[in-house]
Amino acid sequence: MKKYSGYAGKIAFIHLDKLEVDIAELPYELAESYIGGAGLLSKLLYDRIEKKTDPLSPKNVLGIMTGALTGTMFPQSSRFTIAAKNVLTGGWGESHAAGFFGPMMKFAGLDGIIVDGKAPYPVYIFVNNGKVELKDARAIWGSTTSATVKSITKLHNNPDIEVIAIGPAGENLVRFAAVLTGNGRVAARSGMGAVFGSKNLKAIAVYGTGNLNVADAGAYLYASKKWRDKVLHHPYTPNRVKYGTTELIDMMNAIGRLPTYNFKQGVFEDAEKISMEVYRKYLIRPRSDFACVQRCGRFVMVPKGKYENKGKGPEYECLSALGSRNGISDIEAIIYAHHLCDEYGMDTIGTGGVIAFVTELFERGILTRSDTGGIEFKWNDVNLLTQMIEKIARREGFGDEMAEGTYHLARKIGKDALPYAMHVKGQDIAGQEPRAQKSMGLAAATAARGADHLYAFPVLDEGSVFQKEIKEWYGEQFLPEIGDRLSPKHKGYMVFHNENYSVVIESLGVCKYGTMVPPALYYPEVIEALRITNGFDTDEKELKKIGERIVNINRLFNIREGFSRKDDSLPKRLTDEPAPQGPPKGQVVELDEMLDEYYKYRGWDVEKGYPTKEKLDELGLLEEAKRVLL
Repeated sequence: MKKYSGYAGKIAFIHLDKLEVDIAELPYELAESYIGGAGLLSKLLYDRIEKKTDPLSPKNVLGIMTGALTGTMFPQSSRFTIAAKNVLTGGWGESHAAGFFGPMMKFAGLDGIIVDGKAPYPVYIFVNNGKVELKDARAIWGSTTSATVKSITKLHNNPDIEVIAIGPAGENLVRFAAVLTGNGRVAARSGMGAVFGSKNLKAIAVYGTGNLNVADAGAYLYASKKWRDKVLHHPYTPNRVKYGTTELIDMMNAIGRLPTYNFKQGVFEDAEKISMEVYRKYLIRPRSDFACVQRCGRFVMVPKGKYENKGKGPEYECLSALGSRNGISDIEAIIYAHHLCDEYGMDTIGTGGVIAFVTELFERGILTRSDTGGIEFKWNDVNLLTQMIEKIARREGFGDEMAEGTYHLARKIGKDALPYAMHVKGQDIAGQEPRAQKSMGLAAATAARGADHLYAFPVLDEGSVFQKEIKEWYGEQFLPEIGDRLSPKHKGYMVFHNENYSVVIESLGVCKYGTMVPPALYYPEVIEALRITNGFDTDEKELKKIGERIVNINRLFNIREGFSRKDDSLPKRLTDEPAPQGPPKGQVVELDEMLDEYYKYRGWDVEKGYPTKEKLDELGLLEEAKRVLL
């Protein structure tokens, strides 16, 4: 068996029902085909999760995996993936986070952890320089995420231990519960926090002092500096350091892509109140993750008053979900609401989404106070926002109903409510109004984990900033339409291309800032990094094929659960109702046209959205497909 550098070389298989741990060699033959991170998990969990498994049952299998470059000197190489069957959609589920946990897990001697079963009582996993133990967590069950981290580091008398943990929301099986790192990064989507809770798994703590070997030590330092400088000196980077992702509030509002009032529109009349300059008034300093040069994280402080708090500040998606989507323009209230979501362990997109959904139902008379236990929902109600976060996390009163998430709540209410549920496959759409950028609409519709802008992350057509890169990435034959955010033409190719590259990036354990926006590092740098760091001898054609393989095995997972073209959909509000104002006024998402083109490039059947036998054979997935299609 050939071994490669840059990996720790081990995976821990943990059987919670038996409280047993097995350590196995990293399957390097699979790493050749799936790299690591999200890619490797896509194969490992496809083989281990049975069809029609309840996501909250002991039979769901949970994976935590670092990427091939996680913990190295490649820029932004901090990320890890958590995957399992999606609690919201019933299909493929994955979530990603940065910070320091992923690198530390590698230094502790593990590339990944695979968890099955359910512990007989609350536990946490402790990895200490290759030794893996299950520890009793009954004393910390019920704690917030930050309190859990403090308790575990104090218990082991080691402040350098890295921890990921759930809060009360995960314990209470809130469908959009998240997993938090010790420095406040969030694996937010797909309900991974609820999967932790369903298994009585409170946290995972890792500590290691090991090293990672690289394949070409002589070239490594020079290449690392070159890669770093490309990101650091890109014209896009200074503003990202200065404002973090909060600059997107201004940018998205300007092009009509800022979801407002439950996606009724993409322009928020009070956007200036939550703008990047207003946010900066609360900034303590930027914060970075392992090997990060862009420093998009924020430390903020509300110094006094009702919302006094200090800590990690909200990112763009949080400002959108808890702010404009609910018509809220009080920046201090949003900062505090974000803090509550982190402490309870909840995805802010899912939280803001379900509150906005219920508010619109109130506005339309579909729900009343008699349905919600006397609570009135209305736009721009900061007291309602913080009140409902706590009720949802603890499943109190109507919060218990809302904890099921927008789609599941809509189904329970009935057909009158479903048109106002802004979801794809059961997961809330992120802070991207697709009538203002058609590629984002297609990306949300086709993403394996349900509504998701990051699975393809088509950002180069946002404006005129990246025209050079558009030409280099996609080719002159697609110009100028592929760079026009309001044109549906060639967006099928754009999303096809971006998904293939994006899943490779997630398999490397690298942030998409620097690799996709700004597009400072591309296939040539990735190929060089894999050669110098890991010893992989590959080329662009093979990497693109690996990306296709990962996307297709995610697709097979969803097909096995009953998904088809009909589920690659968007709410009719976005496909049938013209945008009411701003730059996209009069626009709808021409989804069917873009899907046809996308399926053509994918090599999938246009009517069903299934991969063809020829495509599966090309990607080496015929054996996997026998369980589903052939």
